[in-house]
Amino acid sequence: MIRLAAKEDLAGVLALYKELRPHDVELEAQFAKAKWGELIDDPSMLVVVAECDGELASTCALGLNRSIANGARPFGIIEHVVTSQSFRKKGLSRKVLAYALEIAWQHDCAKVMVLSGETLTSAHRVYESVGFKSGVEKGFVIKPT
Repeated sequence: MIRLAAKEDLAGVLALYKELRPHDVELEAQFAKAKWGELIDDPSMLVVVAECDGELASTCALGLNRSIANGARPFGIIEHVVTSQSFRKKGLSRKVLAYALEIAWQHDCAKVMVLSGETLTSAHRVYESVGFKSGVEKGFVIKPT
């Protein structure tokens, strides 16, 4: 089942993120619960999940960003796309991405962007399979030092 995440999905989403980003600092439980509540209650930030046999198997996050450009239409940014190792090769990343794109188009987004690690060619193929194109724009990233 593909759906939007709910408050009770925190542990499952954190487990997926741990697979994606194993070196991230582990959040204190109450802090994580509070931040998750803020995220889930924010209509401009949507987390899509794939649930298989009662377990969260895949996820992606869609940020809806307001804009005065493109006829004042919003734009979307997808991040944190991950499918658990035990559920890979079942098309779940494609399904959560397709669901996120449906939501973006329902919100009249002018475009949706996704960032991916430069060398993650298998992920790039997944993004291309749902319609993303490389070479249209060039992404740049800066992180705090």
